[in-house]
Amino acid sequence: MKAKFLILLSLPALAACASTTATTGPSLPAAPASPLKSVAGLDIVMGKTAGQLIRLFGKPQLDISEPPAQKLQFASGACILDAYLYPSKNDSTKRVTHIDARRSDGAAVDRVSCVNALRLR
Repeated sequence: MKAKFLILLSLPALAACASTTATTGPSLPAAPASPLKSVAGLDIVMGKTAGQLIRLFGKPQLDISEPPAQKLQFASGACILDAYLYPSKNDSTKRVTHIDARRSDGAAVDRVSCVNALRLR
């Protein structure tokens, strides 16, 4: 019984030791520069904002937000293009840092050909 009483008396003292400063989580690193940015034909997509992609390709089939990232998916009969947008270190505006292209059966497609096919639809 004395042990329980001593434990109960020590709780306020332990609570006083608790830190009252708020801590923030670690900041997420910015996405590294993509080697796709220098690929001829992809310059019309790489580094673009969501609004610019929508003006170029129309309404996306999918718009998935998983902070800090956003994924836009555009599709035509020829291919499916996934564009991944991340904020940069200097700007909070999300821009395309990577793209993937495939056919509806999952087979890989040349990214430049897919971008061109989506532009022509």
